[in-house]
Amino acid sequence: MKHKQSPGEILPDAEIVELYHARSEEAIAESDRKYGKACYRIAYNILYSHEDAEECVNDTWIRAWNAIPPERPGSLGAWLSAVTRRLALSRYQYKTAAKRQRGVETSLEELSECVPDGSITLADEVTIRNAINGFLASLTPSVRMVFMRKYWYMDSVEDIAKAMGMTESAVKVCLHRTRKKFRAWLDKEGIVV
Repeated sequence: MKHKQSPGEILPDAEIVELYHARSEEAIAESDRKYGKACYRIAYNILYSHEDAEECVNDTWIRAWNAIPPERPGSLGAWLSAVTRRLALSRYQYKTAAKRQRGVETSLEELSECVPDGSITLADEVTIRNAINGFLASLTPSVRMVFMRKYWYMDSVEDIAKAMGMTESAVKVCLHRTRKKFRAWLDKEGIVV
């Protein structure tokens, strides 16, 4: 049942999804209001460009408009974040074909020893997704947050240290140990790298 929205109130995900299904442009405004800053942060941490990050966020809203319906994301925030991240990584690859940006490139290189190459099937993708979700669930909340901030949001070690109240050295050690655990977890799950 739809409730009357008061000024400044953030709509629940289910109601925003319903706005998309009703083809109401308010869906985009509500998505931006609720998830715009988070999506911008993801894009900016990958691209280090305000203009490119803003374009990725705008492209995210277009993708959402075109995909919902028929899609009905269970977690709209996670779904929009994933779309933004894919768009930003695609733009990053395009813009850095000849040059490298250190932070994102380093993050991707660090994980390359843990994750399979690009030649995976849809069934493999589901298996890998389940293994990653299991691994993340096995971590303590603070370690999971450090890992996600580095490899999902592409935050710098310095930013993670400030946000988590840790030293940069402690963050680096945590990331190194977690990558080793991640590799062992994938091996245990039978996922060949």
